[in-house]
Amino acid sequence: MRLELGVAAQKTGLPHTVNTLDDDHEDLLDQRAYKVALLIPLCGSAGLWAPSCIASAQVAVQELNRLSGIAGRPVQMVMIDSAIESETPVDVLVHTMIENGSIDAIVGMHISAVRQRLTKVVQGRIPYVYTPLYEGGEHSSGVFAIGDTPPKQLGPAMEHLYRRFRLKKWALIGNDYVWPRTSHNYAKGKIASLGAELVFEKYLPFSCGNLEDYVDQIGRSGADGVLVSLVGQDAVDFNRIFGALELHKRIVRLSCAMEENGLLASGEENLQRLFSSASYFAALSTAENANFREKYHTLHRDRAPMLNALGQSTYEGFQFLSSLMEEAGGTWRGARESSSCPVSYKSARQSIYISNSRNTAPVYLARANGVVFDEFEKIQ
Repeated sequence: MRLELGVAAQKTGLPHTVNTLDDDHEDLLDQRAYKVALLIPLCGSAGLWAPSCIASAQVAVQELNRLSGIAGRPVQMVMIDSAIESETPVDVLVHTMIENGSIDAIVGMHISAVRQRLTKVVQGRIPYVYTPLYEGGEHSSGVFAIGDTPPKQLGPAMEHLYRRFRLKKWALIGNDYVWPRTSHNYAKGKIASLGAELVFEKYLPFSCGNLEDYVDQIGRSGADGVLVSLVGQDAVDFNRIFGALELHKRIVRLSCAMEENGLLASGEENLQRLFSSASYFAALSTAENANFREKYHTLHRDRAPMLNALGQSTYEGFQFLSSLMEEAGGTWRGARESSSCPVSYKSARQSIYISNSRNTAPVYLARANGVVFDEFEKIQ
């Protein structure tokens, strides 16, 4: 098994082909290959997710190529840096690659601000599978969002924590782009419906640093619950400061994007009373997850990156794309305009895609225990 990730691809966002076939099957990588652009952040705040995204996608590609690939063609993964901080604009690069036939489809695990730029250039010319949780409302032609949305993931978690801890005053903090702002608008409605009060709200640039003042303001706001919608390293920095100030003694933290990599980077001493809501956690004891974990660790062994929801989503992205093309073929552009034709695919989350705002994956609320999540409670 070979993973070929060039330094140029990491630093500039230039596309890089990754061979993910066993050595005795590499002859399949010819002009017939079905080339899938894997768009993930390789730098910046969200760059800590890259290793698990690559590793999970490799599991899917190996699995697909041992069968019939996608659309009867062997799968080749073309990796592109989709970090908002990347020096090369990803929308310009993807447009050029579509125009010259360098890619046949996209699997994207990146922030919504990047998705919004990409939909303007992709324009339904190739299938675009968007894998992470997101704010909802994506209706662009040819875009298939398979992650969770606030009504399913955030609302039930807030209700559960309100009942458990009687959280009467909430603080909201996130990066300044569409997912945190839209999710927080939803959260504000939920806060009002619970009879609670909003006492703090702030949106920060990526990698802004100087989070101490904002964490201190939350501590002085009187909040007993805080929704953290910071991305990657920004969330890690927030947790470290929050723990150092021992604000966990007075304030419960909730996140929909905090995952196992973030826990490890934050440090277990900074994670008390931190909860995360998601449809996937590495430690979930389901048959589907056990099957995925076995394949993941068999492939990567002791080099396996930490499993988490955002990384695992790229595995499902490739599997969804395969099922979509198998079922819809050349008619994929208009085949999923309604929820009347669900897409069933291999999923570690027990998910069936119904529409861009609906899937069947159960959602869990988990509590950080050291640098792992446990105390899973099904909330949706």
